[in-house]
Order: sequence, then C-alpha cells, then structure tokens
Amino acid sequence: MLKVGLTGGIGAGKSEVSRLLVGLGAVLIDADKIAREVVEPGTPGLAAVVDAFGPGVLSADGTLDRPALGAIVFADAGRLAALNAIVHPLVGARSAELERTAGPDSVVVHDVPLLTENGLAPLYDLVVVVDATPETQLDRLVRMRGMTESDARARMAAQATREQRRAVADLVIDNDGPLEALEPQVRTVWAGLVERAAAA
Repeated sequence: MLKVGLTGGIGAGKSEVSRLLVGLGAVLIDADKIAREVVEPGTPGLAAVVDAFGPGVLSADGTLDRPALGAIVFADAGRLAALNAIVHPLVGARSAELERTAGPDSVVVHDVPLLTENGLAPLYDLVVVVDATPETQLDRLVRMRGMTESDARARMAAQATREQRRAVADLVIDNDGPLEALEPQVRTVWAGLVERAAAA
C-alpha cells in the first residue's frame, strides 16, 4: 500500500485532482468529509464539542452550527486548539479505519487541506502538492466560488504559503492552466504512484 498525502491551497484545484485520481483507481480518504461525519448528530464527537463549547453551537435541528462554532474558535487560539483536540483524533482514527479496508497494493490518497500547516507530511510515503499562483487562486475563488476579493484574500492568508507547501512536496502538480492541461499531468503522476505501490 502506498500512502499519499494530497494538499494544495484554497482555489488551487485539489478537489479536481482528487476526482481525477479516484477515476484512475485511487482509494480516497477525504479529511474534510470525515471531519464533518465525526460531529454528526448522535456521535460522541458532537457530544464532546457541545460539552466543551455549550449548547449554543447547536442549530435548532440538533446539527452543529458551524458559523457559531467558527465565531468562537477563530477568535481564540486556545479554543481552536481545544476543538482540534476533540476532532483531530477522531478524524485520524476514522482515516486509519478506512485505510485498513484498502487492498495491500492500493494507492491510498489522503486529501488533507491543512497538511502543511499541521506538519503532517511525515505521516505519508510521499506528498503531492497541487500548485497554482496566488493570482490564479484569487481569480478562481472570486469568479467560480463567488467570494468577495477581501474574503478570498483572508482565506488564502490563513493558510500556509505557496513556498511552505512546495517545501514539503515530493511531487508538484501545476494547475495554473485550464482543466485539459491538468488531466495529462495527473495521469503521469498516477502511473508513478502505481509503480511505487507495486515496488513497495
């Protein structure tokens, strides 16, 4: 089994690369998706979050009110650390569980947005970074996601720099151009990953 960490800045096109890799045969473990699952109603994760932050973080229907929780934790590093201490171990355990179900010759791609920020590169056999210039990221966030320019810039500034991400990369996929330029690169990367998995 080859464990691959996949990351990239917001708007770089990491989700598109994930989708293409799955189409080629990768087993995808999506950290963001798991982070949502572990705090769904009825989970021990949600109970722990409510215990730590109070019932004000729940919506009327009993689901987690993400904006309310965000307003608490993003204004206070200590509270954010407390939230991470609840959620990260649950995400790690669920990721490991999903990984165990993959075959021995699988290429398991962990889609981890904050891989660089959280120093997670050593957990993987290799790290693939989807890279785009800040100008391209900004354009995509404003044009395709409908963000205001100031919101997009703030989101980008909250993440690792392009240089920091490239420093942990074993492979870089350049996604500055159109989609048709991305696919051949992903196929080439995939062929290399399959080779490495077979050798392992």
